[in-house]
Amino acid sequence: MDGVWEGSPWLPTIQLAHVADRVLHSSTYVLATLAFVSSYYVFLGSWPDLLLIACFYGLKHRALVTALTFQLWNILCTTVFPSAVAIGAASMLLSALNQKGLKWTGLGRPYLIPCKTTHTRLFPQKHTFIYSYLVVGIPVGISSNSNGMLSASNERLQGFRGFLSNILCGTWYKVNAFDYLQRGFSDAGLRGKLDTYLQSQGEDPKDYPHAYLVTAARFLGYHFNPVSFWYLYNSERILSAIVLEVNNTFDERRPYLVLRDLSTEAKRLSGMTPGVTAGPRIRASWAKDFHVSPFNSRKGTYSLLANDPLDPDTGDFRGLDATINLNSSKGHAKLVARLFSEGEAIDPEFMSVTEKIQFLLRWFWVGFATFPRIVKQAAALFFKRKLHVWYRPEPLKESLGRHATATERALETAFRNYLRFLVGQCRKPISVSYSSSGITDAVGEELAAPSCTDNNENAPQTLQLKVLTPVFYTRFVQYAHDFEAIFTEMTDSGTIWTDQPHLLPEIFLKKASPPLHAATATDYVYFKGIQTLRRRPDPIPRVSTSADPPATARAVVEDIRDFRISSMDAYILEHADQKVKASYRSNLLRLMVADNYFLGSLDLLGIALFVFRGGLAWFLTTQLSPAIDTY
Repeated sequence: MDGVWEGSPWLPTIQLAHVADRVLHSSTYVLATLAFVSSYYVFLGSWPDLLLIACFYGLKHRALVTALTFQLWNILCTTVFPSAVAIGAASMLLSALNQKGLKWTGLGRPYLIPCKTTHTRLFPQKHTFIYSYLVVGIPVGISSNSNGMLSASNERLQGFRGFLSNILCGTWYKVNAFDYLQRGFSDAGLRGKLDTYLQSQGEDPKDYPHAYLVTAARFLGYHFNPVSFWYLYNSERILSAIVLEVNNTFDERRPYLVLRDLSTEAKRLSGMTPGVTAGPRIRASWAKDFHVSPFNSRKGTYSLLANDPLDPDTGDFRGLDATINLNSSKGHAKLVARLFSEGEAIDPEFMSVTEKIQFLLRWFWVGFATFPRIVKQAAALFFKRKLHVWYRPEPLKESLGRHATATERALETAFRNYLRFLVGQCRKPISVSYSSSGITDAVGEELAAPSCTDNNENAPQTLQLKVLTPVFYTRFVQYAHDFEAIFTEMTDSGTIWTDQPHLLPEIFLKKASPPLHAATATDYVYFKGIQTLRRRPDPIPRVSTSADPPATARAVVEDIRDFRISSMDAYILEHADQKVKASYRSNLLRLMVADNYFLGSLDLLGIALFVFRGGLAWFLTTQLSPAIDTY
C-alpha cells in the first residue's frame, strides 16, 4: 500500500480491496466454503447462527477472548455496575420521598396484609402444610402510588420492560389490571374488567358500586397468584358477593362468582343467642369445573366461608379469613384451604423509611417462593403419599385458556384473517362473534356477512365462536378439510365452543381441497412439504373422573384419503400478504415436522435444530478459521 499515508480516508477501502483480492486468489475450497456460508445465512440463517460461529471461533483464540473479556469487565465496573447502583438508590429515594396524600373517598384503602395459608388434605391420604404469605388489598377503581410501596395501575408493560418500569417508578408492589380477569389490556382498568365480567354472568355492575381486591401483587415485575378475592359491596356498603379468581400452574384461569344469600343470613342471625354477634360473611357452594391440582379430578364441589375484611362505616381493614373446602364427586371431604391475616394490616402511606426497609427484608422472598413451595408439596404427594395423577383436560367455556405460544399467536393471526374471508363469502345474513384464546392484544372481533347490511326481511343470526384453548390453532391447520376440523375440535377434542352448531356449515363449507398453485418456488417447496406431512390429529382424550363409568376401547380408524392442500392453505397462498404468508408456512411446516418426527413437540424440534446449527457452525469455523487467520 505504498503512497497511502496512515490517516488517509481511503485506507479502509484499500484494505478491504486487498482482503477481497487475496480471497479471490485463494483456493477453490475456501471460495466454495464462503459461497456456502453466504447462501446459508442469506436464506436460512439468523443471528444465533452468527453468535455460535463467534463462540466457536473464540474457543480457538482464547487469548483474544480473554482480552475482550477484560475489556468488557472494565466497562461493567466503570459504567454498568455504578449505573445499576445509582438506579437502585434513585428507586429507594423516590420511594422515600413519594409520600403524597391518598385522594380516595371510596370504600377501603390500600393495605399490605401479612397472612398465613394452610392446606389440609383429608382424602385419600392425609397431608398438611402451613406457610407465611403476603397479599395486598386495593380498592377497585383507585389509581395511586401509596408512599412508593404499593400502587394500582393499568399498564401494557410486561416482562423486562415491566421490571424496568417497576424500578424506575419507585414502586415495590404493584397491582396491574393487565393481570386480572379477561386476558389483555383494558382502557377501563380493574373496574372496567370487573364490570365486563359481571355482565357476562347476568349481573348488573350498578348493584355493586364498591369493590375491594385482595391479591398477591407483583414484586419487581414478578407475579404468581394462585387465587384473588374480589369483595363486592352494594350501595349501602354491605358485602353482597365475592369473585374468586383462581389460577392454576398451567397458566389457566377461572373466575367464580359467589353470591351472598341474604335471606339465609338473616335466618342464621335471628337464631343466634342474644348478645352473641357475628361479622358479615359469605357462605356458599358451587360445582367445580376447573382443573387446579393434578391430584384432583375436575369434578367435585367447592364451598366457601369468608368474612368481610372491611368495616362498612370507616373502611378500615379488620382482618382477612377465607376458607375453601373441596368435596369429591362422590361426596368425600378431600381438602380444606384457608387464608387468614396474621397481625395488623399495614397502611403503606404512613410507613417510614426504616419500616419500609424492615418490611422488604422480611417479605421480599415470599412471592418468589410460592411456586417452588407448590412443586415441593406436589413432589411429596406424588412420591411419599403415592397419589393418583389426573392429566390436565382442556378448559371449559367459563374458563380462560393459557397464554398462546409464539407459534399459536402466528397461526391465530392467519386463522382470524381466514375467518374474516369465510364470513365475507357467506351468502346468508349471519354475524359471527369471535373470541380468541390466549391472545392478549386482540381478544375478540365482531364479523358480519355482506347480506347483513342489506335491507333483508330476516334479522341476521348471530353465531358465537369461542376458542377455549390456544392449542386449537395448531390443531385446526393440521386438517385438510375445514368442515371436519371445526366439528371434530368442537365435539371430540373440546377446543372450541359455539352456541349454534347448525350455522357452522354456512361458514365452514364442506368442499374438496384445492390443488396446489404456488406463485414462487419457495411457496411450492413449503406447501408441498406441508401437503406431504399433513395428517389428521388424534382427538384430545376426555379426562375421566372417579365417578365416570369405565371407558370402552375406541376403534382406530386409518385415514386413506389423498390430501391436497387445505382450503386455508389456498387462502393464504392467494390472498394473504407476504408477512402473514411467510409466518404461516414457516410455523406450519415446523409443526408438521415436529408432529411426524419429534413426538409432536416443537421444543424437541428446536433442540434438534440447535444441535444441527451448532454442528454446522463448528464445521464452518474449523474450515474458515485458518483462512481468516491469514488475513
